[in-house]
Amino acid sequence: MSLSERLNGDMKQAMRDQDKFKLSVIRMIRSNIKNQEIDLKRDLNDDEVLDILAREIKQRKDSLQEFDKAGREDLATQVKAEIEIIGQYLPQQLTEEEITAIVQQTIQEVGASSKADMGKVMSALMPKTKGRADGKLVNQAVQQFLQ
Repeated sequence: MSLSERLNGDMKQAMRDQDKFKLSVIRMIRSNIKNQEIDLKRDLNDDEVLDILAREIKQRKDSLQEFDKAGREDLATQVKAEIEIIGQYLPQQLTEEEITAIVQQTIQEVGASSKADMGKVMSALMPKTKGRADGKLVNQAVQQFLQ
């Protein structure tokens, strides 16, 4: 079952359960997917849908930081709930240890030795962690090893 089909099924279930919050989050995701499909004039594959989901999570995490700084617990709680719903559609996230292992392996494969090689490492690394790890965490791990 593709992610789009799963979203459609979950949207129908949320309607049956009268879960308005989950329904609104799923509709927002589907709207973004549909807009992308219209722009590209074709259906999206699962990787492209994952990109949209990852972008939505990132936007909400950025908003969450701002709400926490401003002391808006009501909005922060809502955004946390949205992140949780969207996160259900992402693959299992890598742990820090797994990220570290993948970073070390990639650095050896590329033959990187200094920060000047950062671009080579990141370009080889991002496809391996796509949708399974936050790019910011991956970047920090690479910087830790390339000093």
